[in-house]
Amino acid sequence: MNSQLIFPKRTIHLDFHTSPLIPDIGLNFDPDEFAGTFKKAHVDSVTVFAMCHHGHLYYNTNHQARHPGLNEKLDLLEMQVEALHKVNIRAPIYLSVLCNEFAANLHPEWIALTPELRQVKWSVNPSDAFTAGWQLMDMSSPYQDYLADILAEVLKRFAPVDGIFMDICWDQPSCSTWAVEAMLKKGYDPRKEDDRKRYARGLSHQYMQRYRDMVEEAQRKHNPAGIWFNGRPKTNLAEEKKFLRHVEIEALPTGGWGYAFFPYMARYIRTIGLPTLSHTARFFRSWGDDASLKPEMALKYECCQILSQGMTNGIGDMLGSKGNLNKPAYDLIGRVFGYIEACEPYVEGGNLVSQIAVVVDLGTEDNPGMSGLGTMRALQQLRHQFDIVQTDVELGKYELVILTETVLMNESFKAKLQVYIQAGGALIVCGQAALNADSQPILDELGIVVHGLSPFTHTFLHANEKVSNGLADLGYVMYEPCFRMVPAPEAEALVQVGEPYFQREYNHFSGHFYTPEDKLSEYAAVIKKGRVITFSVPILEAYGKHAVTNYRILLGNCIDLLIEEPIIRDKGPSNLETTVVRRGNSTVVHLMSFAPMRRAENLDIVEDAFPLVDMQIAIKMAKKPTRVFLAPNERDLTFEYRDGYVHTKVTVLDGHALLVIMDGADNEN
Repeated sequence: MNSQLIFPKRTIHLDFHTSPLIPDIGLNFDPDEFAGTFKKAHVDSVTVFAMCHHGHLYYNTNHQARHPGLNEKLDLLEMQVEALHKVNIRAPIYLSVLCNEFAANLHPEWIALTPELRQVKWSVNPSDAFTAGWQLMDMSSPYQDYLADILAEVLKRFAPVDGIFMDICWDQPSCSTWAVEAMLKKGYDPRKEDDRKRYARGLSHQYMQRYRDMVEEAQRKHNPAGIWFNGRPKTNLAEEKKFLRHVEIEALPTGGWGYAFFPYMARYIRTIGLPTLSHTARFFRSWGDDASLKPEMALKYECCQILSQGMTNGIGDMLGSKGNLNKPAYDLIGRVFGYIEACEPYVEGGNLVSQIAVVVDLGTEDNPGMSGLGTMRALQQLRHQFDIVQTDVELGKYELVILTETVLMNESFKAKLQVYIQAGGALIVCGQAALNADSQPILDELGIVVHGLSPFTHTFLHANEKVSNGLADLGYVMYEPCFRMVPAPEAEALVQVGEPYFQREYNHFSGHFYTPEDKLSEYAAVIKKGRVITFSVPILEAYGKHAVTNYRILLGNCIDLLIEEPIIRDKGPSNLETTVVRRGNSTVVHLMSFAPMRRAENLDIVEDAFPLVDMQIAIKMAKKPTRVFLAPNERDLTFEYRDGYVHTKVTVLDGHALLVIMDGADNEN
């Protein structure tokens, strides 16, 4: 079976972290029922466990870590792999890396240590030794070799493997004797936090290359299987993709990631150029919440989002300790995956279309921050098609570049921007990204003269007629501080700044919140010069923090000055999400209309779709199409073609549909 040749489309990540205190492991396992359940649920790949966070093994081995509750005659992992292969389902194999309770208890000297020489623990209260949680291993210690021996056994025992999934692979600083000695040899100072982090990053890369090489060496006679190191920062993918053949995104919205995390990271990762699958889960909350199911519309929304970003789907589940699968869970998964499978032919092999490049500073962690969240939400709600990129991006293919507030200018990117602007490219610069270290404009092309930071925490925005569409005629408050600027020659102010009577202080204030506006100042909040627009206010960060509709409208009006022909124009609600895919002779628009709601503290959930009824939508097309329809049911729509746009109306009642526009004679689907 050459299953590793095919990148999976609908996967299950089958958690099996099972305490040694639990007996009768796999007692009720039925291989035919096991594989049949996945087949019926439209699954084509299942990640199964060789070694869990408890550090126990689930296959026949002489290793002392074999789970004590696993019957000596039961080779659970082999039976799982054979059963799945029998029905042509892939079976990548899972091993835990930093979490290993068995090894930690056997060799406590291998546990990572804090600078205070306390053992590092991953739990809700890591400083309390008596809180349940995982002990974290030090990869500088002999544990790295211990894990390599197990990996080697798995690669030999199950050759050729369909893939290896190594979990909990973040950079773990440690002050063990092994780590301190290694840091000193590299010239690092173990007393310094930054040096400990630098060493931890290098150590991660060292073992990633080691384990990747082991996988490829074991597969020499076969097509090399992919290895994925889960828990790595996606922000480092540009460097770490050399260790990888594919990418996986872990993003359970109710498990702490939220509904904004996946689309933000996906819009960056999709530019990397590696096949990508993303995991959500059927759990109501997060991993291990086995006795729960999330609402069907939530799972459908999450899987449709993944498909809309050009990625394949993964759903997290958990195998019962006796080897049984949760039937209601697979009834749910089967309905959702059945729908996804019906949609796949219309977008498979297509290319996502973007007019806008949003340049961000991704930092060192997978955290969009308020600026990133504001960007993603505003542009998504405005239905613009965009990528998230860093400063090494090629700008020429985009009609508009937006610099978020967190971007730091360097000379290389400055030169790249100047070439882009001179070639007719459009630019929007937000807040502090417009200023260099000396608080002066980063580019002369901005057309601004800076007069320092505003002394006021709150100011008031007055839009002129060019950017006032949809805005009330008043000075509406900006909740975040800004800098002061006026137009340089050949530039114009689009938004004036009103300033308050005085800055609110403990000993002089007015009212509940901020001091009222006194008068219009000489300063501008938005200035345009040619095809460059500069905001002195942190418009994206402010939208991320406060979700003020006027901020989004103002941003949208400014974008409209620079992009006269957006790919999509519609009359839909703000929760509507769209992506555009070009595939052969068709253009396909994902229409997603769901309603995430805050139903509990720190928990957003989807229970219902938000219906679209006769919604007007227009898609930019170079010529009149031959057919327009909604997939996957292939319901034909009436349409008009005028002014370079295909105009139609859509009704979508169950949250998602594909608007397919055929621009050739063949009906490709």
